[in-house]
Amino acid sequence: MFRSVPLYIFWLLPTIPVTAAHAQDDAAVLIARIEASQAASPNELDTLGLKALMERLHVPGLSIAVVKDFKLHWAKAYGIADAETGRLVETGTRFQAASISKPVTALAAMRMVQERRLNLDADVNTVLTSWKVPQSTWSQPVTPRSLFSHTSGADDGFGFPGYEPQAPLPAPVQILNGLPPSNVGKVAFARAPYAAYQYSGGGLTIMQLAMADVCNCSFANLMQSSVLAPLHMQDSSFDPPETRIHAALAHDEQGRRMGAPWHIYPELAAAALWSTPTDLAKFMIEMQTALRGPRGAVLEQRFAQDMTTPVGVGPYAVGWSMARRGDGWYFSHSGSNWGYRAWMTGHVRKGYGMVIMTNGDNGMALMNQVADRIANAYEWDSVERK
Repeated sequence: MFRSVPLYIFWLLPTIPVTAAHAQDDAAVLIARIEASQAASPNELDTLGLKALMERLHVPGLSIAVVKDFKLHWAKAYGIADAETGRLVETGTRFQAASISKPVTALAAMRMVQERRLNLDADVNTVLTSWKVPQSTWSQPVTPRSLFSHTSGADDGFGFPGYEPQAPLPAPVQILNGLPPSNVGKVAFARAPYAAYQYSGGGLTIMQLAMADVCNCSFANLMQSSVLAPLHMQDSSFDPPETRIHAALAHDEQGRRMGAPWHIYPELAAAALWSTPTDLAKFMIEMQTALRGPRGAVLEQRFAQDMTTPVGVGPYAVGWSMARRGDGWYFSHSGSNWGYRAWMTGHVRKGYGMVIMTNGDNGMALMNQVADRIANAYEWDSVERK
């Protein structure tokens, strides 16, 4: 993966239309290149084909979607969803998206801003009814923009461990106050907003509560009606799958099944999304289409630009980490839950990107390899020119 740096300006670049037949042929060639040994590299892992690479890194299942020219170019699944039964991963198999939940939540919040139901730069306490950010003497209030960009002053650094499927689950207020049955500490504010960057899952839990308070509805229902349904993300939900049949199960760093099929995350906005790469590609395309303008299916251009403009402290905008890679600017987010790893990135202007999801604790090492292979095969502008 790549380090993030601030984003200052976008340029609009043209896209080239591709016929359906040519696109299929093009995809087959590129997939073969990605799956093959990268023999020209001195790195030992690069010399392995994709399936051998999965075995070496002990990642049982892998699912990929690649976007090109503002459309899904291809999606493909590899390996097994459950090491105990040998059930195969399919492109419709759901994985935990983990922290990729955060930018998806941010899109719903930006739709609220667009509908004038939420103010991105107002004190979040003006919409919170069931809990309040503690009062302070700081000159700037805690706002939705600061919470989504991890610059609110919240000092928790969460990372949530999740809960066994049959364990009692805390309500959002119990999580924020660090009260049983919550398994994390209290969300405390250690500094003024925008003073410094500190990754805060607790900050997203505050937004989860604020958004539910605004709509007077459940957060999962809000996400379904405002984002998942409009973008036709049929294989996505903030509720756990009802059965294991269509889900990839959690595995450890050696590729062995965990004791439970997965963990449950009541921190819905921060960590609870179940999805597929194909569905998350639809989310990416919505961002890219809106950024191109005048609007996407959900967002108008100026609100998409808010989501991809860093606040000036740290690498984040509203929900997305922003970075310049080579000659291009990309929005990205990774995810790390118990037994799952995921990553997605999209170009701000050129209409391409990728989503990678795995069901193993060693998935990040695999995703780094896969991401490099995709970028090289497609000759993205993130690749160093020789």
